Amino acid sequence: MRILIIEDDSTIAANLYDFLAARGHAVDAAADGITGLHLAVSHGFDAIVLDLGLPGMDGATLCRKLRGEARIDTPVLMLTARDTLEDKLAGFEQGADDYLVKPFALKEVEARLNALHKRRSGRTTTRTLRVGDLALDPATPMIRFAGMEVKVPRKCFQLLELLMIHAGKVVSRAELEDAVWGEAQETSDTLRSHMHVLRRALRAAGGYDPVETVHAIGYRLNSGRGDATA
Repeated sequence: MRILIIEDDSTIAANLYDFLAARGHAVDAAADGITGLHLAVSHGFDAIVLDLGLPGMDGATLCRKLRGEARIDTPVLMLTARDTLEDKLAGFEQGADDYLVKPFALKEVEARLNALHKRRSGRTTTRTLRVGDLALDPATPMIRFAGMEVKVPRKCFQLLELLMIHAGKVVSRAELEDAVWGEAQETSDTLRSHMHVLRRALRAAGGYDPVETVHAIGYRLNSGRGDATA
């Protein structure tokens, strides 16, 4: 993989650079947000390791610009010392694909990057999916709900894609986690956080939540205004 590390802590950046390079990856690095954004936009990376607290431009702003203005969908693994659910939700909403709290194991960083790259390379479908008021086009990628465009992070997009493929049927948490994160999945909080972001975006666009929580099992996508629970 070609990996971009955007990290202002020189020790962490050097450790990541040396480890990933020794594992056969092509690695570039930036020590501030502005330089990092320029590299991310002007070069074709397979994955980005992004620190949240950066000089010049913080990681959340960088990720938002990368997704919104530059329309770059390179997988982003966000690194941060902040470990609250609110912090994770904020990172996912800005476009991060995965979240790793410092301190971390270098092998775990590589495992998560490999999983992100693998999931990006193997899309589930290429056809436009339609369920009730929902339409999802994997090629664009774009989601429309009740005529309104819905913008969500890549992992949320993949979750919705899987639910739409199996519309009306219960998809277990384990199935969703394995399909989207694979072995890099850390805890069920990751899935819950992404589902929260996805469902909030759908409610904001269409006025209701078509995703139903099936207690202790998983989730089901309904074609109409069902009795979905948070």
